[in-house]
Amino acid sequence: MTDRYLTTVLDEAERVAEHHEQVAQSSDNPNHEYLRYAVLRLLEDEADETSVEIPQIDGLTVGYGEDEAMCESWGDDVEWWETVPPQAECTRFRMFYPDEYDAVPRVIVDVMAALGAWRIWNGSAAACGSYDHRERREVHYLWPEGHSVETLLANRLQDPEGAVAPDGGRSGDVRDRMVVTKHSTQHDDLEPRTRRAVDEAMSVSLLEKGGRYEVRSVSETGTKST
Repeated sequence: MTDRYLTTVLDEAERVAEHHEQVAQSSDNPNHEYLRYAVLRLLEDEADETSVEIPQIDGLTVGYGEDEAMCESWGDDVEWWETVPPQAECTRFRMFYPDEYDAVPRVIVDVMAALGAWRIWNGSAAACGSYDHRERREVHYLWPEGHSVETLLANRLQDPEGAVAPDGGRSGDVRDRMVVTKHSTQHDDLEPRTRRAVDEAMSVSLLEKGGRYEVRSVSETGTKST
């Protein structure tokens, strides 16, 4: 499931780069900005389309910001920092969800795991000064700048045929790289099993593997149509 959500996050980040590039105008790391805005759009049901169905939760709100800047804004006496001190060059995601949930909703867990973020705090929104969300619960995730998922996005944006993944494979939907697609004239001539392979979404690469891997990108840039 994590790999499928990774593809969905990357797909949405590509759309953000194409249609909402202003979110990264003041950033030295635009891919990081595209990805974290993509998470907001996916979880708040703002995405136009997704390769994996994203379960929607009424009352789910996503906020994010640079961890150290957030600390300077709130002050280090807030309960959050007692668990994990402010982290340099990290984004802190704050997810607010209805208090009827006994645990963090699964969709949040899956999307953030796909991104490579880790949970650092969970509790009552009212307990940490969140007046506007005081009747909800809150969960925090940290996500570092320079994570390998940013490299996957960079290669997808540069190479319209698909991105080179850290494990040497290729990320994204395998259908994008098939000569025969459901829109081609040969599609109706395929045997049923092959047709299903073309039509169904399949994730073909893991985000991380042990060791250190080199990722090379092509020099020619291009834009992937959606």
